[in-house]
Amino acid sequence: MNQEKIGKFIAECRKQKKMTQSELGERLGVTEKSISNWENGRNMPDLSLFKPLCDELDITMNDLMSGERIAQENYQERFEENIVNTIDYSTKRLNKYSKSISLIFIIFGLFVSLSAIMIFPSESSWGSIYSVFGILIFMIGISRITTGMKWVQRLLLIFMVFIGAMGILLFTDYVNVKMNEEAPMFRLTTTMTGNVIYYDTLFYDVYRCNFDEKDEYWVVEKNKNTTIEELINYCK
Repeated sequence: MNQEKIGKFIAECRKQKKMTQSELGERLGVTEKSISNWENGRNMPDLSLFKPLCDELDITMNDLMSGERIAQENYQERFEENIVNTIDYSTKRLNKYSKSISLIFIIFGLFVSLSAIMIFPSESSWGSIYSVFGILIFMIGISRITTGMKWVQRLLLIFMVFIGAMGILLFTDYVNVKMNEEAPMFRLTTTMTGNVIYYDTLFYDVYRCNFDEKDEYWVVEKNKNTTIEELINYCK
């Protein structure tokens, strides 16, 4: 459908009815700005308003979708054409709406993940829980926005994005341990004995020594099986 042509036709019919944009908007339950946007071709009326708008302007829906009054001999041909155009218009609007929802999921998921890292202290397990929850919301958005792809390509892309997102979180956590001397947020287990706290993560170990004193420090090593005796003697 030609939005600009339809907009000019709406304006022309409204003026023939000697109505202002405000008066037409009041009758249809929309704002004067909405009428202005229709007539300027910036957007189209909602499909639910087509019939009320046609009744107010004393035109047919076929006239409205064509952007001009249709002669009787061309009515059927233009009607079929307009039906196809309306279906196409509706599909595009639904796709646009779906993409907007997908973007909301993506942005909200990233916001939740980043907020969890910044708000919760590293010793709290809630930070990692909310971070993963945010990534899952992010992945839902990615899944929705890639619905037009083949399922194999879509599955591969979703998997790669998930691995990439989790990799960024884990790497950020590792850098935070090394640079800021804080507990790893993404840890498997936590063991406390004597003056040592041992954090077991997926890729490395963290030993926190003398944690009840000012001179606490951290050591990061490769992941290995550590006994209680080794923990007790580690910081001596």
